[in-house]
Formats: sequence, C-alpha cells, structure tokens
Amino acid sequence: MTLLIIGIFLLLFSVILFAVGLGSRVDESKRKTELARMLDDRKPELAEQPTVLIEPAGSENDALARLLSGFDFSKKWGTMIQQAGLTWTPAQVVVSMTILAIVGGLLGLKLHLLLDATLSVIALAALFAALPLLFIRRKRKKRMAQFEEQFPEALDFVARALRAGHAFQVSLSMLSQESPDPLRSEFLKVYNEQNLGESLPVVLRHLGERVPLLDVKFFVAAVLMQRETGGNLGEILTKLSSVIRDRFRLKGQVKAASAHGRITATILTVLPIVTVMILSLIAPGYLPAMAKDPDGKHLIIASIIGQVIGYMIMRKIINIKV
Repeated sequence: MTLLIIGIFLLLFSVILFAVGLGSRVDESKRKTELARMLDDRKPELAEQPTVLIEPAGSENDALARLLSGFDFSKKWGTMIQQAGLTWTPAQVVVSMTILAIVGGLLGLKLHLLLDATLSVIALAALFAALPLLFIRRKRKKRMAQFEEQFPEALDFVARALRAGHAFQVSLSMLSQESPDPLRSEFLKVYNEQNLGESLPVVLRHLGERVPLLDVKFFVAAVLMQRETGGNLGEILTKLSSVIRDRFRLKGQVKAASAHGRITATILTVLPIVTVMILSLIAPGYLPAMAKDPDGKHLIIASIIGQVIGYMIMRKIINIKV
C-alpha cells in the first residue's frame, strides 16, 4: 500500500514537472515570437540607417530588390504599400505590373478594342499595368479614412487613461491592445519602437510619416509641445478630438452639398464612353471610316483630349478640402 502511494505521488509529481516545463517553453516561445514581430515592425526604419547588424531578409539574394533600391520611386512605393497595410514589396509590384502589361498587350492585339491595333496594345498594356498601383492607392485611401474615423475615439481613450493616472506610454500600450485595425497596428508599432529604445519624439515622428494625416500631425505637435512646456495633456487631447469631430461634421455637410456636382461629373464622364460603345454595336463601320479620314482622326484625338481635360477640371471643382 505504501509503495502504491509513493508511486502515485511520483507519477503526479512527474506530471506536474512536465506541465511546468511545457508551460515555460510555451511562454518562452511566445516571448521570442513577440520580439521577432517587434523587430519586423522596425525593419523599414532600421534599413534606412547605416548598420551592419540588421539587413532586410532576402536582400542578399533578391537582385531585383537591390536594383530597385537605388530609384526614388521604390521608396515612395514602399511607403505607399506600408500605408495601405499590405505586405507586398516594390519588387513584387514591378513584377506584377510587368505580367499584367503583357496580358493587356496580348488582349489588345487580339481584341482590337480601339481604332488601331498598336493603339489597342499600348492602351490595354498601360491599363493592366496600372491595376496594382490603383489597388494600392485604393487600399491606402480606405485605410487612411478608417484611421481618421477612429482617431478621435483614440484621443478620448488616451485622455481618459491619463486622467485615471496612467503614464502616456502605458496609455499607448492600452490603446494598441483595445483598438481595432488600422489604429491598433499603428499604435502597436509606436509601443514596440519605444520598447526597443527609441525616444518619444522619434517614435511620434515615425507615426506621422506612416500616417500622413493632418489630425496625426496635430496630435504629434500637441504631445511634443506638452513635453516641452508642460500642461494638462489629457485636456489637450480631449479638445483636439472635439475639433476633429467638428471637422468631420463640416466635411459631411460639404460632401452632401457637392453630391449633385459629383453625380453630374460622373455622368458627363461616362456618357461619351457609353455612346461610343453603343455606336460601335449599332454601326461598326462608322468609327473606323471616321478614323481613316484625316479630319476625322484629328476630331477623335481632340475629343479624347477634351474629355480628359474636362474630367480633370470637374474633379478639381468638386474636390473641396476641409
């Protein structure tokens, strides 16, 4: 009986030791994963600084990435991709644009959508090649709009945390845990940069570069000014969130007032294109015959140029910035 009790005790003791060891390994693995993620968030900033300790992964084998790194558009595209919240690289964008340009050129060569085969190939190749950039710009615009909409709530959250007695860094940590994306990911980068030893002014400057919004610039300026001159940061952030909400209301009123103009601009832009498509179906030989005539060719070119100029003018009129 005594041996049985001792055996059960040793068995339970072994199970407990195994569970403790397994838990410690899991906790250590989580810490390593978190540290790796924090370093990954810092790689774009660290890659711009002269260092022999940290090098972007895969850069030694990616000849296209090394080639593109010397061009200015590569840095601009990298910033735009980061602001869109995507994990692409400029090299991947260039490759996808090249592939889509080839596909568009083949379609233009086969379909002859425009009056001339060469013109069709060039137009469709350029259109297909621009699709990745258009997608990135759309994702960036949508993400920035979501961030701008969530930002007043974030300022109120930080202000409440400060009034409750938390430090500013702790408030940013709480914000990065409680907020939805894209607010959560951006302030998580801010918190991780601080944990890696960056000073607060540098961290906030990086935030302003990643999120080039006027409201974020106000936030960065308010925090840095409060650090220099003192004052109640919670009250400052509360007033700033109120100003941002007032600006949102004004923007909504302007958008409602200009809705008629935007609809009119859309109709005037789409109507000539639809007319040309319907005319091609009803009278297929009309436009080719007009293109063969010297004066008709000039008229077609002038109408296309006038359509583009008119669209740009209408867009400038209805794009009211608040």
